[in-house]
Amino acid sequence: VAGLGNYGQRGTRHSVGMAVLDQLARQLAVAEGWRVDKRCCADVALATAYGLELVLLKPRRFMNLNGLSVASAAKIYSLGPEDIYLVHDDLEKALGKVAIKLGGSARGHNGVRSCISALHSSEMTRLRVGIGRP
Repeated sequence: VAGLGNYGQRGTRHSVGMAVLDQLARQLAVAEGWRVDKRCCADVALATAYGLELVLLKPRRFMNLNGLSVASAAKIYSLGPEDIYLVHDDLEKALGKVAIKLGGSARGHNGVRSCISALHSSEMTRLRVGIGRP
């Protein structure tokens, strides 16, 4: 599960994917387990939920390069694009509205575009979190 955003710009609307992962880590009781993984240039926490092993990932790169971290982590953890969930902001959705999308285009989102390019696939499931237009 990759929370897309601009690392170090906490609290901004474009880093909502990382905020969602922080909350997920708290709910899964692994919030203290974040560690820097230099192999994929990301913060990583491992968790288990409903019998599934999860890799939570917050890329330490700017949004338009998030895909490099996601692709590196996928290789390290032997994951295919179909195993990856991207959590990202969506300008077209009202603030707080959430939608799940399976595959397809990036719809203008630079972080998703970067992931599609780096993974050579658009099969990732996306959790789109509405941030609304300014």
